[in-house]
Amino acid sequence: MIRHRPIARLLLLSALTLSLSATAEELPESAQRIVPQLQEWGTNPILVEAVREQNALGRSLEDVQRLDADWMAASSVTPFMRELMDNAPARELKRLEQTKPYFLELFLMDGQGANVAMTNKTSDYWQGDEDKFVESFKQGQGAVHLGEVEFDSSAQAYLVQISVPVMDEGRAIGALTVGIDLDQLEQEAP
Repeated sequence: MIRHRPIARLLLLSALTLSLSATAEELPESAQRIVPQLQEWGTNPILVEAVREQNALGRSLEDVQRLDADWMAASSVTPFMRELMDNAPARELKRLEQTKPYFLELFLMDGQGANVAMTNKTSDYWQGDEDKFVESFKQGQGAVHLGEVEFDSSAQAYLVQISVPVMDEGRAIGALTVGIDLDQLEQEAP
C-alpha cells in the first residue's frame, strides 16, 4: 500500500480534478519560490561554458539521433554515459544537487537538446523533441517550463521537473532540467 504524505495527497487530488500538466497555479508555492534560483543556475559560468563548447562541436541532428538510439539500446552505463556523469559540468551539477535534499536529478542540454552533463543516467540522450527542452529553450528566447507532477516509484515520491534556459549574453544556448521531490520541498518550506 502506498503511503500518501500530505503534499502527495493534495497533488493526487489535483491530478484527478485538474489537467495533469503542471502549471504555476498547480505547483505549491514552495516550488514556485525556487524557480529564480534555478534560473540563476542557468547562468552558472561552468554550465554556460560547457554548453558553448558542445554547441561549437557542430554535431548534426542525424549524429545526435544516432547517439540517442545507441544510448537507448544500451543495457548498462556505457563509457560515453559515464563521461557525461563525470565531466566538469556534471561535477558542478552534483554540487548544486547536493545543496538541498529535494533536488534529485539534474541534466544539462545543448542547443539541440542533447545531453552535455547529468547527475544520473537519463532514459535517453536527446531531449530535443521533449517539452522540457523545447519550452525552456524557446528557439533561443528562453523560458521556464514546469513539467507534469508524477509519482516516481523508485524514489517513492511525487516529482516535478523544472527546466530553465542556459543563458549566454541574453540568449538561450541550451537548457537545464532539475528534478524536484515535492514532498521533501514541502518539509523544508518555512
